[in-house]
Amino acid sequence: MFTTRPEIRGTFGMVSSTHYLATMAGWSMLERGGNAFDAAVATGLALQVVHPYQNGPGGDLPIILHDSASGSTKVICGQGVAPQSATIDSFHNLGLDLIPGTGLLAACVPGAFGAWMLLLRNYGVLSLEDVMQPAIDYAQKGYAVVPMMHSIINNVAELFRSSWPSSADTYLVNGTPPKVGSFHKNQTLSDTLSKILIESKNKGSNRESVIDAAIKTFYEGFVAEEIDGFCRHTEWLDSSGEIHGGLLTGQDMADWRPSIESAATYEYEGFQVCKPGPWSQGPVFLQQLALLKGFDLSLMNPIGPEFIHTQIECAKLALADREAWYGDPKINDVPLKTLLSEEYNNDRRKLIKDTASMKFSPGEPDGLKPKFANFQIKDLKSNLPAGTGEPNTSESKTNVVETPAGTNDGDTVHLDAVDQQGNMISCMPSGGWLQSSPVIPSLGFCLGTRAQMFWLQPGFFSTLSPGIRPRTTLSPTLVLKDETAFLAFGSPGGDAQDQWSLSMFLRHIHHNMNLQEAIDAPNFHTDHLPSSFYPRTFQPGAVKAENRLPSETIEELKKRGHRLESTDGWSLGRMTAVAREKTENGWILKGAAHPRFQEAYAVGR
Repeated sequence: MFTTRPEIRGTFGMVSSTHYLATMAGWSMLERGGNAFDAAVATGLALQVVHPYQNGPGGDLPIILHDSASGSTKVICGQGVAPQSATIDSFHNLGLDLIPGTGLLAACVPGAFGAWMLLLRNYGVLSLEDVMQPAIDYAQKGYAVVPMMHSIINNVAELFRSSWPSSADTYLVNGTPPKVGSFHKNQTLSDTLSKILIESKNKGSNRESVIDAAIKTFYEGFVAEEIDGFCRHTEWLDSSGEIHGGLLTGQDMADWRPSIESAATYEYEGFQVCKPGPWSQGPVFLQQLALLKGFDLSLMNPIGPEFIHTQIECAKLALADREAWYGDPKINDVPLKTLLSEEYNNDRRKLIKDTASMKFSPGEPDGLKPKFANFQIKDLKSNLPAGTGEPNTSESKTNVVETPAGTNDGDTVHLDAVDQQGNMISCMPSGGWLQSSPVIPSLGFCLGTRAQMFWLQPGFFSTLSPGIRPRTTLSPTLVLKDETAFLAFGSPGGDAQDQWSLSMFLRHIHHNMNLQEAIDAPNFHTDHLPSSFYPRTFQPGAVKAENRLPSETIEELKKRGHRLESTDGWSLGRMTAVAREKTENGWILKGAAHPRFQEAYAVGR
């Protein structure tokens, strides 16, 4: 199998992330005596600086980890909640039927910083200064602008110049996007991070108390105060086409803290696959496995039409259940046990035929009857009749106003790490994108827009309610074998995350591809679902596939009824992965990273 790079192997440690500078920040923690969890924190904080168009300090974060000392696998939830003043009525009073995808109205409590600190405090061994210093240095001394960063800033440059001056000041150079290869600095962000570090060291007397002080400084100190004032006293153009202020307050931040939870799990082919719970889309991965268990994937060509068709049809069913049944368990009784049960999936599997389904068909776990909020069909020529198990084509009352290209195009980053003690971690930071919310001038970063994933129609599992988590798309994966860490991986990509990463996993375990081979293999996904992102459109039967797939595969998929669009050969999927393998000579550690967009790297020895 062709690969762009070798699968990295060693015995000391592995770090892989979607940006090479962040990977090196994490690697330096291992070299100075830290563990995989220290490496993850340093990598994650650095990613907030060098990938500001894909995540930031104002964003969110799910983490899944295996702690070798205790033998436990846990999820750290860094997904912030909706503000207390974020009610359906508060948006309807503004004339909105959808939460805008940009601006201040969609901000939830920034959860990423708290999650990184909880991880460091409870599982790391290094100091706060150790893990923060690389991010501070990158922001102060600069980092090279990559083509994607230039392109995204170019798409929103006019918005910045005309409506978001603080973002223009931070990310434009003499009024234009920074050139590819030039070094870009964010001194204000460096100052913010440095101030958090200094205040925390002054307040704390030991390692743990310094980290506790950092959490309090962010959520109750000067950071929260600046965010509160920015949301109260400024207004900005958003994707509704109108100017609005924010709803997030300092009290919302003070009332929130990250949590440690049990993982959702599923047994597949001798592996225990672990994911975040149904406040994320993580169980979609597990539901697909439960459906795929009824097929002999090892006999299918991993780049052939049968393999791809089968996975796509299983994804449609799992994603339909996501839309109907996933939401914050704080207020929703999510029937996850039934959704993963053998009886339920044996019945659901009967819906998979040799041709592409155009139905949107959630199941009826425990006798529950599914219903949907109103979403929009993107291609009106493909409208399907409304009815049970089919797309709801009711006209949305939302006034979708065109905004400058790129203002709504955000993405995500990913990182994985493993050390010689057998600690392993997978993290999916996202949100706080430079293109989706204006920079807070005093802090050097912007807020997230995760609340756009709530519906403003009552009665659904993902309906907006104050103080709960939106049903996010963020979905890291960790796999155990014989109760020890085996594999950690993930990919940015919004609704496609648990499709792209699933392809990699299946090719790795069923077709003996090494990590790099499985990551490099041509990828695909379906958009046959209501998008989680504004303006929440649905594309019946839509499939995107990299044009490196064999032409006969593409033609056969079209014959089966898939509305297939061939994309650039290296455009879908941005996986990173680390793994452990037990051999006669001891444990071998592995790492790999995708070559797409020439930013991600794995390192190890």
